[in-house]
Amino acid sequence: MTTISATLIAVRNSVACALSSRQDAIMASESVIVRARQVWLELAGVPVTFPAEGSEVVVSERSLLCPPGWSGIVTLGNAAIITVPAEGIAELVRQRLGGLPVAALTQPARVCRALPVAESLGPATLAYCDERSFRPTDPGVMDVIPADHADLAALLASVPSDDADECGLAEITSPAFVVRSGTHVVAAAGYRRWPGQAAHLCVLTAPRQRGRGLARVVGGAAVADALANDLLPQWRARPEPSRRVARALGFHELGTQLSIRVTGLPARRPTTPGSPAD
Repeated sequence: MTTISATLIAVRNSVACALSSRQDAIMASESVIVRARQVWLELAGVPVTFPAEGSEVVVSERSLLCPPGWSGIVTLGNAAIITVPAEGIAELVRQRLGGLPVAALTQPARVCRALPVAESLGPATLAYCDERSFRPTDPGVMDVIPADHADLAALLASVPSDDADECGLAEITSPAFVVRSGTHVVAAAGYRRWPGQAAHLCVLTAPRQRGRGLARVVGGAAVADALANDLLPQWRARPEPSRRVARALGFHELGTQLSIRVTGLPARRPTTPGSPAD
């Protein structure tokens, strides 16, 4: 009986510990979502709030959720905000998207069935971390250089233009955290300061150097620097390899972003893919 009682107590304590850890994780995620939402509320360009659930649609010609003339959809948790360029579009979006689950609002196939969409950008996942979830990396032989250093420009020039645009390294406002092979930079990371005290992470590894964990090394250094400066690290990604790196560093995918252009509206493609509108 003593052995059985001790076993039951150990199991009960283990379950309690697991529940407590899960509760802490939920509370941490909720805290991060609140901070993340503030970032996108400031980017909306007009007063708006995330509802308790569902979506809120507002007209904003200054929205940075999407390119000019487009509509931007951002979901975080169980709520979404949608900015549109004109009142007529707002009514259409409210009617056609109002009944969709939040998770469906950034699914291009679902949105395109509901609205006359001419073009779309995304979806991109929005992942965040804080001091509690961050998993630091060993910096090893990493170096730190200014954002305008010629070696960083050389790395950007050495990769396909799509890779250079996708990573956003040309836009960083932080120092660049880099790994070299000889004298050449082969991996780099930094962040661009966004409204709402966010640090938008930008990471790039030379194609022939991928698969060695370098993105995690330089990305981890950039995240550590952002946290040291009381910023909220944000990792926005479309490719799965980039999302895997973020998860390895302790980021949690809490939302999604999609930009759409409704048929008949004037289009202007974004000129800076690393900007919030992409």
